[in-house]
Amino acid sequence: MNYEKITSFIREIYGEGYIPLHRPIFAGNEKNYLSDCIDSNFVSTAGQKVNDFEATVSNFTGIRNSVAVVNGTSALHLALRLVKVVSDDEVITQALTFVATCNAINYLGANPVFVDVDKDSMGMSPVALRNFLQEFAVQKEGFIVNKISGRRIAACVPMHTFGHPCRVDEIVAICNDYSIPVIEDAAEALGSYIGDKHTGGSGYASVFSFNGNKLVTTGGGGMLVSNNAELASQAKHLTTTAKVPHPVEYIHDEIGYNYRLPNLNAALGCAQMELIHEMIDIKRKVSYEYSEYFQSQGIEFKVEREGTKSNYWLNCLILDSRAQRDEFIQYTNSHDIMTRPIWCLMSDLPMYSSCQHDSLENSTWLVDRVANLPSSVPDGMLGGKA
Repeated sequence: MNYEKITSFIREIYGEGYIPLHRPIFAGNEKNYLSDCIDSNFVSTAGQKVNDFEATVSNFTGIRNSVAVVNGTSALHLALRLVKVVSDDEVITQALTFVATCNAINYLGANPVFVDVDKDSMGMSPVALRNFLQEFAVQKEGFIVNKISGRRIAACVPMHTFGHPCRVDEIVAICNDYSIPVIEDAAEALGSYIGDKHTGGSGYASVFSFNGNKLVTTGGGGMLVSNNAELASQAKHLTTTAKVPHPVEYIHDEIGYNYRLPNLNAALGCAQMELIHEMIDIKRKVSYEYSEYFQSQGIEFKVEREGTKSNYWLNCLILDSRAQRDEFIQYTNSHDIMTRPIWCLMSDLPMYSSCQHDSLENSTWLVDRVANLPSSVPDGMLGGKA
């Protein structure tokens, strides 16, 4: 592998100087909308921009209800609570994910259980899920229980890795056979599709992230989305500390959370959503350039699987070995181009090392080989400015 040639190619896309993995681009009405919020005096959790941002996300995704919250982790925590995950339950997810997926499960006192991913999507494998349930799931007193642990299997959380959609419809079909609700972790998948359907509309609910490194950012922020109006209404109630509407009194009818997204953050989101189609087009153009180049060098670049459209939130290479991966990452970072490995497997982290899992064969294979590439919208390409 000619590392010098690769770094030169990346600089043809992104220019000289330090190249980050993914950075926010503010090329639209961000400053104007922030100024509007300041002028209105509504800068916190009440304000029109919050409502506007929710409506814009629903219109874009085709998912009827959106509830804006402070980050994607809180959205996932909330979604799991709303499908009645409680302490000592189990939630099936993937070990190849960002730690927030598992942390949200743990916030409720529940236990992650890990099944393998598919190599082509890097998301949960329906085959691995079905095999796990056939081997370990039994019905007991009206619940689906893990016969090894004796715990109720309360939910399933597949994740769309780096914006590449997993086989979520197959996962939902399998879970329906066992009456297990599915929550999609679509934190990285705003603007990704399976056929003509946007990610996030298959399960009971889904979550998006608007962290500073995401396609659309609100600085910090997230969204719970669902086609279930009752679930979304409950979510909005819980995010506002479960306060019962009253002209003067502070009445709260259950334990809620201070999770509502502030108006200032939502203002950024509104401006960013005005440019989302252009941002996705540019990111897909960059991914095409990467794909063409690395294919010519005999190096595997991760492309969207057939029947899906990826937002290419993070581009990545599939290298030959962990040694080659580490060598590539060391060289590029030493030359001011930020690259990184995929996450550690959750089952290798100390707090989740005792969790039940299958062989994780594909997950381990990917951990050894995946290297992420710079994936921002290049300077000057969006709205004529960066």
